[in-house]
Amino acid sequence: MSTGVSTSTDKIIVDRSRSHRNKAVSKAVRQTRERLQSGHASNSSFDRDVLDMYVASVLQGATIMPLFVVIITALGVYFTEDTQLIFWALLTLTCHAGNILLARRARRQEITSESARKWRRLLLSGQFLIGCCWAVFALQGCDTCEPSSFILYKGATLLIALSVTAMSNFMLTPAVLAAFSPAVLALAAKSGLSRDILEISLTGLFTTTLVFFNYISDRLFKSNLRILSYQSEKDDLIAELEVAKSMSDEARRRAEEANLAKSRFLASMSHELRTPLNAILGFSEVMSAEVMGPLANPTYKEYAGDIHRSGQHLLDLINEILDLSRIEAGKYELSEEAISLLDITEDCIGMVQLRARAKNIAISDQFERQLPAIWADEKSMRQVVLNLLSNAVKFTPQGGEIHVKVGWTAGGGQYISIKDNGPGIPEEEIPVVLSAFGQGSIAIKSAEQGTGLGLPIVQAILAKHDGQFLLKSKLREGTEVIAILPAKRVLQSLPAVEEAQAVARKRKSFA
Repeated sequence: MSTGVSTSTDKIIVDRSRSHRNKAVSKAVRQTRERLQSGHASNSSFDRDVLDMYVASVLQGATIMPLFVVIITALGVYFTEDTQLIFWALLTLTCHAGNILLARRARRQEITSESARKWRRLLLSGQFLIGCCWAVFALQGCDTCEPSSFILYKGATLLIALSVTAMSNFMLTPAVLAAFSPAVLALAAKSGLSRDILEISLTGLFTTTLVFFNYISDRLFKSNLRILSYQSEKDDLIAELEVAKSMSDEARRRAEEANLAKSRFLASMSHELRTPLNAILGFSEVMSAEVMGPLANPTYKEYAGDIHRSGQHLLDLINEILDLSRIEAGKYELSEEAISLLDITEDCIGMVQLRARAKNIAISDQFERQLPAIWADEKSMRQVVLNLLSNAVKFTPQGGEIHVKVGWTAGGGQYISIKDNGPGIPEEEIPVVLSAFGQGSIAIKSAEQGTGLGLPIVQAILAKHDGQFLLKSKLREGTEVIAILPAKRVLQSLPAVEEAQAVARKRKSFA
């Protein structure tokens, strides 16, 4: 025996095998929405992205700092004739090369969220080593040259190096401090020992510049972090929309399967129900009319009449459900022809007149005579008028009145209005009454309950005719329903064609 889940749409309308996936998707969407509503993400959530951007920036500008060191060393050796700067340059280039190798290794290993802190410490250590090299440069002196010129050369070099480092390494926030704090300490120590006004001025200027560039780097870092946060929110929103779309597509697919199962059920059950119903109606009518002979017990005759009425009610219900299903499926075809709305209304009034007299209800009419014919489906329009009149008779109390109007609309169309003085419909229940199988509180309490399909069928038929349906009702004042057909459905009569002289037949000639 197979234990697999059947996927037949006729047996299973809701696919329960997908419930666990829908729960997981709903949970993911809910978590994403909560994260978006809680504000921007924390800085720690972007550590990996920030380090990736820093590594990319270091590798892209790998040649800038070595070129700058070489130029500074060449100028210094040329003006001071001191070869100690060459050893400093070799030390600085070695530390810079180690920092580049560290960045390449970090890119090859693909920094993860767990290893981000370790790589952050390693990269800051590399910047600190380069900073120690700049501290060695800050301790340099020149005995053979003018002190003011060498201090100007040294200060300009340190400021340019500071600006280049701040602009290229701002994605690693303490990098500027780690790289040039040793230089500040070296300048402070040297100026404190020499007490030279130029050295002290250089120390103050460089310290102030370091604080300023650190502030600028921090602002740039926060701006880029905010951009990353916005990009992450955008990606989360796109993901949420995609998930919601997939859920919507799944719900639509299941609804289509359910609608297909309903159509198949109605198609198969219509024949299965109508066949026995025809027999029930025929035999019960024969028994109640005593065609084959009188019934000995009069109660049997009453039972036969009840069976016939119940069967007729069930057949009407089946027909209404099938009509509504065909309309919803787009299979309701109109057989249009020129018909008179007045004649149809008069016939329908005659059909409900007997029921109205049984309840002592007076039906008055107000017709605009000589209305032209309309282009519509006669059977459908009879159903519209009959449904509206039947509802009016059903819910109008004993001794009530029903007013029927047929005439022109302001736009050149035609309308039929049916107004009663029944109990009316509460305003909040009007949408319920207009929905399929919907019934108001008055209808539920009424002894003559219907199926709740009359008005939806009327709306659908009028929509097929490009018409409009209006329902106006007030509690304890009555209800008025109006069926409107547009002006393009009205057939205008044309004047007779004047008689013209007959054209003489040409005589055929054969060669």
